[in-house]
Amino acid sequence: LRLADLVVGAVLIPGASAPRLVRRDMISQMKRGAVVVDVAIDQGGCLETSQPTTHTDPVYLVDGVLHYCVSNMPAAVPHTSTFALTNATFPYVHLLADLGLERAVEENAALRAGVNTYRGELVHSGVAESQGLPWHDLAAVAR
Repeated sequence: LRLADLVVGAVLIPGASAPRLVRRDMISQMKRGAVVVDVAIDQGGCLETSQPTTHTDPVYLVDGVLHYCVSNMPAAVPHTSTFALTNATFPYVHLLADLGLERAVEENAALRAGVNTYRGELVHSGVAESQGLPWHDLAAVAR
């Protein structure tokens, strides 16, 4: 990090908070004028010095290092981000429409991994852990 001009933190653990991988002492050793972008800010951020900012007030300095930690970064380009999200999610919508919920979840591992609640029960371990709540195995709830 000492030599970096730009560091992008982009950690995603689905359903869970982002781990803090970059400590403040590491930031303080970076060059003055360097930039950090924390894309994981919507999950709490992966830099110890990250704090959510807005599109209208997007940056702040810590030890001479410029931080950009805007929550919901895709909102800066709403048309483009909506198009991208639609392209990414439509195959799942199509699968659900063709097979129904139970069969689609049973047959598609990616869709199954994205289920957070089912029949009123929390079935995603990452969400449960991040919220300090109990969870149930999806297969057991689906029986």
